[in-house]
Order: sequence, then C-alpha cells, then structure tokens
Amino acid sequence: MKRIFALFLLVTFTLLGSVLSLAQNAPKTTNTAATPNDAVSARAKKTHFSSLVLDTHIDVTPKLQSDWKFEERHTTGHIDLPRMKEGGLNGLFFSIYMPGTITGPKAVNDALQRIAAVHKLAGDMPDKVMLCRTAADVRLAHRQGKIAALMGMEGGHMINNSLPVLRMYAELGVRYLTLTHSVNTDWADSSGDQPKHNGLTDFGKDVVRELNRLGVMVDISHVSDKTFWDALEVSKAPLIASHSSCRAISSHSRNMTDEMIKALAAKGGVIQINYLDSFIDPDLFAYTQKTLAARRELMQKYQNEPREVVMPKIREELAAQFGAPPKASWERIVEHIDHAVKLVGVNHVGLGSDFDGGSMPLGMEDCTKLPQITDALLRKGYKESDIKKILGLNTVRLMADVERVSQQLRKAK
Repeated sequence: MKRIFALFLLVTFTLLGSVLSLAQNAPKTTNTAATPNDAVSARAKKTHFSSLVLDTHIDVTPKLQSDWKFEERHTTGHIDLPRMKEGGLNGLFFSIYMPGTITGPKAVNDALQRIAAVHKLAGDMPDKVMLCRTAADVRLAHRQGKIAALMGMEGGHMINNSLPVLRMYAELGVRYLTLTHSVNTDWADSSGDQPKHNGLTDFGKDVVRELNRLGVMVDISHVSDKTFWDALEVSKAPLIASHSSCRAISSHSRNMTDEMIKALAAKGGVIQINYLDSFIDPDLFAYTQKTLAARRELMQKYQNEPREVVMPKIREELAAQFGAPPKASWERIVEHIDHAVKLVGVNHVGLGSDFDGGSMPLGMEDCTKLPQITDALLRKGYKESDIKKILGLNTVRLMADVERVSQQLRKAK
C-alpha cells in the first residue's frame, strides 16, 4: 500500500511539474495589442533602420530650456536621444509651442526662447544633431548619421499679427507655421474655438501668401474646416497637416474628413498621422467628449504645472468621477495610415506623432516602439519603398516642393 501511495505522489508531482513548466513557458498575454520590439521581423528592422524616419510634430522643446538632458535616457516622456536611436527616429520637427492665450510681445519673446533652445542643442552636439532648414539639409543629415532637427511653429498667435516677425522666424529656421492652435487668432479660426472670422481674414490670406514666398510650409492642423479650405485656395504651394488623423475613423474635430484629405493630396500635400490616443480611437474620443467640461476645469486648476505631471493627475480624477476610460491600441495608428493611403495614395501620408504632447496609445509608450509600425505595414503587404515614403520621404518631397514654389515667387518679383 505504501508503495502504491508513493507511486501516486510521484506521478502527481511529475504532472504538476509539467503543468507549471508549460505555464511558465506559455506566451505572456497583456492588455495591449503591441508587438514587442524583439518580435518585429528582421525584414521590418532592416527596412526601418535603413530609412529616414522623420516625425513632423514633437513637443519636447520646453524641456530643452530646463536641466533635462536630450542625450540622456529618461523614464518619463516619449523621446530622448538614446530612445530615438533605439526606435530608429532620426529626424524631427521640434514644436515651437505655447498656448494660444499667450499673445503679443510675450508670445514673440517666449517663441524666440524656444527657438534659441533648439539652436543651442544643435550647437552643443554638432556630431549628433544637425539643424536643418531645407530638404537637402535633411538628406545630408541622414547620410551623415545625424539627427535632422527642424522647427515647426504651433500657432499663428506667435507672429503677433506681423509679417516682419514671421520673416524673422523663417530666417531663424522655422519651416512650418500652424495657422492656429486651439483658439482663434485675430486672423484665422481654430477647430477648438467658436467661428469668428469665417475662416481666414484678408490678413490671414496674406500670411499664407507670405509663407509661400518664404518657403515655409502652411500647416493646417488645428484649424477650422473653413480655414483649411481658405488656405488651400490661397496657397500656391502644397500644404502640410503636421499632426492630424482621419475623421472617418474618429470624429475629433482636429482630424481631417476624407474630402479634406483628398483635396490636400490633390495639391501635393501630406497628412502626418497623429498618435494621440483620444484622437485615433473612437471609443476613447467619445469618453473625452463626455468628460470635456470636467477636463477643462482640471486643466485650469493645474495650469502652472508641467504637462507630464498634470496629465496623470487629470486622468486619475476623471476616472474617479466618470469611470476608467477605454483603452486605445497602437494599432489604431496603422489603421489611420492605411485609411489615408487607400484614400489618396502612398505619396501623401506621413508621421506626426505629437510625442510629449499628450497620452499615447497602449504599445506606443515612447519612440522605441516605432519599428512596430513598419512591421505592421509590411504584414499588410506594403512595399518597402512605399513604407520609406510614409516614414519620411514624403515629408522631404513636400519640403522641396514648397522651396521650389518659393524660388518661383521670388523670381517673379
């Protein structure tokens, strides 16, 4: 009897050990649809890391004005130099940003401080970072293995209603102007405000013409639909949407309708897909609409604190009041890219993440996750040459087109 009992224990523990072993070696499941970087295919890695990966909107600039070090790896935020290298991100437009409620001489002064911070970064790291003003500069930086650093100004309020100030920004290297941010300017309506001008005023149209002459891209992210159509009509150069996604998938007013995307592309422009979770996921967008009034009150409450500190606080307080928000997956980014490509072709789609500007979807926690996008597009059947266009070459082509229009306009006078 003892021998039978001993045999029973031996069999039991053997089976238990096998079950535990299988459990330990089973694939781990998580709440995110992310593909771990080590699961990205060798072909995707080769394609991605041989490409120019150029992001047209990153909000890290204010950190350059603090003790924060670009060259050090951080555990907060979405980018720094080590993580850019890990994710293959080798070009970016530093956003020159401040709220649209900051106007007048203070807006100009603060904008100059941010521009100076980008210049200083490039000056301090000439072996790693190259300040770029032209498409040719971006290509050269990529050949030399340097980060292509460009600047985009997020909001026409910073020109202080002055074309000479706009010219000064262009001389300092600003290569796109977002006509509005989240509130109207004195000359253009924003998507985040009540219509005041019925699009662009006469001065607003002069701003678009001057941007064309200067070779600075007209950026229509954040503008009202009517402002978009006015800018499209006035501009002789193709336009950029530096960080917008597709309204057909998620109906955020910051996103573009199919009709707008088609018109943008017909003129040679590029829509740069935004990654912010509440912009790309329809369920999460619906939640943000439900909580909008409370969110605005909290933003006012914490207005003097850094954005990366404020946002977790706001999310926690909203969840306590309204319940936890839906979770958005990084795969929504690919969905928006694919929708735009199917709509207008591969030559008119790029990347404008809004890294460091808000909350990212699950699986796109920072720029190290970027190879997943390349891997997903390959799995969808995209050609490597077309993926390279989306990753950065479309943006460089657009820059070159805008420069060409500028040269023609200057010669005509």
